[in-house]
Amino acid sequence: MTQATSHPLRLLADSSPSSIVAGFVAMLTGYTSSIVLMFQAGQAAGLSEGQIASWIWALSIGMAVCSVALSLRYRTPVVVAWSTPGAALLVTSLPGVPYGEAIGAFIMASALIALCGLTGSFERLMRHLPGSLAAALLAGILFRIGIEMFSAIAFQPLLVLSMFFAYLLAKRLAPRYAVLCALLVGCVLAALLGLLDFERLSLELAVPVWTTPAFSFAAMISIGIPLFVVAMASQNTPGLAVLRAEGYQVPASPLISTTGIASVLLAPFGSHGIHLAAITMAICAGSQAHPDPARRYTAAVWCGLFYGVAALFGATLAALFAAFPAALVLSIAALALLGSIASGLTQAMQQPNEREAALITFMVTASGLTLLGVGSALWGLIAGILTLVILNARPRA
Repeated sequence: MTQATSHPLRLLADSSPSSIVAGFVAMLTGYTSSIVLMFQAGQAAGLSEGQIASWIWALSIGMAVCSVALSLRYRTPVVVAWSTPGAALLVTSLPGVPYGEAIGAFIMASALIALCGLTGSFERLMRHLPGSLAAALLAGILFRIGIEMFSAIAFQPLLVLSMFFAYLLAKRLAPRYAVLCALLVGCVLAALLGLLDFERLSLELAVPVWTTPAFSFAAMISIGIPLFVVAMASQNTPGLAVLRAEGYQVPASPLISTTGIASVLLAPFGSHGIHLAAITMAICAGSQAHPDPARRYTAAVWCGLFYGVAALFGATLAALFAAFPAALVLSIAALALLGSIASGLTQAMQQPNEREAALITFMVTASGLTLLGVGSALWGLIAGILTLVILNARPRA
């Protein structure tokens, strides 16, 4: 693949309607997938509305700055997202822990991630990952999102099927605008069916709230270490696998260290960590974003800019995304990921001696398995590597 680093910076000239839509869909998918978890964790821990809004602001501004800066620096579609597994972890682990000590645990977890990037240990690990397993990992992560569209047909058949056939028709006549057409059809139809609800929406600017960190052994063990593990296993590893599967060979260490340092700086305002995205990265790195791989970085930049707008209104994000029917969000995300799923499966099956290992990686990852608090992405990778070693180990003479 021709690397985007060889092109001059021409964001507007390199952008296209499809890349802008991909950036918006990536932002929409990222927020709707787990923003409720932050509110749930914050309310369970007794945080004020201002503290929760600051938490969303800190995550959003970090995602915006890192996505834009890294994508422009490497001319690669680098999308940064908050740790969704981490947010899920905090729903149960944050209550009962003083908020200052939780902030200290956030800082420790992010510092460990930054250290992995600065020392190059993560880079060395990813360099030895077979391309077929990386592609299978990508396909498995995205597959679960893709099939949710068809499950949504049971609840909103007219909306979902209309979007699906609009996508197919546009794919036949104007492939670059297939996702855009599906999104427009979905929004118009949702409005006609009365599925858009903006009554609870009011614009409020988010105000950052500083919390002085405190450090305790208990918080570091119960929050800090688990956050570090799930971030590396469930976000950074599959996120880099997405880039590798799409042909982008951007160095891993600067990406990991940048997001880790940004997370440390934003932790006192509530950020529990920002890391490489997987699903939203795939939306911006796939062929749906732009037919020219060298210009897909613009989709990630637009995603970052949309993050920035969302950061200003952290207090109103939940109401905004609740206004869209879930079936619409699931469907547009699935349609935007079809190309990446197909590409991942194709690459995963290319090497005959790695085919079964890739298949195991895909199946375990797509299963949604959670074991010992770690998501299916890491277990899929471990299962694939074990399969590869067992099937291809050379017997001793």
